[in-house]
Amino acid sequence: MTTSEEELLPGTRRALLHRIAVAQAEGRAPSLAATVVRGGRAVWHGARTCVDGHGPDENVQYRIGSITKTFTAVLVLRLRDEGVLDLGDPLEKHLPGTGAGEATIAALLAHTGGLAAESPGPWWERTPGSLRPELSDVLGEQPLLHPVGRRFHYSNPGYTLLGALVEEVRGAAWEEVLRREVLEPLGLSRTTGRPQAPHAGGWAVHPWADALLPEPVEDLGRMAPAGQLWSTTGDLARFAAFLAKGDDRVLGAESVREMRTPAAPAEAADVMDGATYGLGLQVQRRDGRLLVGHSGSLPGFLANLTFSVADDVAAVVLANCTSGPVLSGVGADLVRIVAEAEPRIPEPWRPLSEVDRSVLELAGQWYWGTHAFALRVTADGLVSLGPLSGNGRSSRFRANGDGTWTGLEGYYAGELLRPVRRPGGVLSHLDLGSFVFTRQPYEEEAPVPGGVDTEGWRGIG
Repeated sequence: MTTSEEELLPGTRRALLHRIAVAQAEGRAPSLAATVVRGGRAVWHGARTCVDGHGPDENVQYRIGSITKTFTAVLVLRLRDEGVLDLGDPLEKHLPGTGAGEATIAALLAHTGGLAAESPGPWWERTPGSLRPELSDVLGEQPLLHPVGRRFHYSNPGYTLLGALVEEVRGAAWEEVLRREVLEPLGLSRTTGRPQAPHAGGWAVHPWADALLPEPVEDLGRMAPAGQLWSTTGDLARFAAFLAKGDDRVLGAESVREMRTPAAPAEAADVMDGATYGLGLQVQRRDGRLLVGHSGSLPGFLANLTFSVADDVAAVVLANCTSGPVLSGVGADLVRIVAEAEPRIPEPWRPLSEVDRSVLELAGQWYWGTHAFALRVTADGLVSLGPLSGNGRSSRFRANGDGTWTGLEGYYAGELLRPVRRPGGVLSHLDLGSFVFTRQPYEEEAPVPGGVDTEGWRGIG
């Protein structure tokens, strides 16, 4: 990949370099590589290394650990979009006999399936996958530790089951399906199941001395869908752009938006941290912005992919050490540096290409009781309803083609917005999930539930 560093201002580039230099030095990482994406393509690459003259470029592979889970989630969402399965299906329907079949596919994607965090037996990340040849070896005798759907509990075996599901439905190995359906269409030629030169070596750094110990590189076998992959900052930059916008060859914009939507009940500590989980993606609030992505680690390697859809900025950070720099913080800082130093320039305002008078008639001020709302017609063919001031329930609505509209988010997600007309066709009010919105607060001529006092509004003498 050829990056265009000159597209960022010199001060921004220096701030980015300073951030990764501090991370590599203070985190004592043998090497650290990072790439920033803006507008769907890489605009900056930087690296720091302890070996003079050998700074890794955007084509050097690192092991990316649990970022692999996001790739697996994409494969599962593809099956859903094809109509092969439903996310609400229990696993047993498509992959029987696992002992964890009551967990739904959505619950496994969101880590709410009730499964253990790790596989029983020896540390699976540092031992051969041949020690766990069957799903029963991965799950153990008691796969479920919690009631299905009750709480978020991060589970590596859960994604092993999702990989096995993909294999069962596709009739091919997980890695083969991934290559054919995701990697090749997106041009991720440097993302592989096994290392391909040039690649970094994985190291452990002594906690109390500046000394190194090489980490073993194991084939994870059945656990591969949870953490097997190797990749580069260049490939992950392209993957980040895909997760922000979608690509109809792989997964459309609506489905990647669904992946980014919180899907797991947060633990109390997560609520305090502003963190939750979607479908194969971590979601967090940091520095006042919503960040989405995933972190990964395996012995010898750390990885992070972070992006802000609102700012149209993404960052990828990779390092070859077992522990050291907190890459989630580094990635968030790289996004913040660019977003604050060079804010996104909005697209020019343009009027609607055509005006539907029946829709335009809905626009303007409405009242739910005494709460003032505004309904706006947007250039993307949607309408939005939200409070005129302060915080309150708001949503965009999609036209259903029959004069009604369906809510897309928040309290009104899935709820029906129905314009109601009087005899003769005059617009009377809006019915939104049984709530009546009127042009005036408690309008007398509208069917306000409970009726309106016949003496009308008054003062107190």
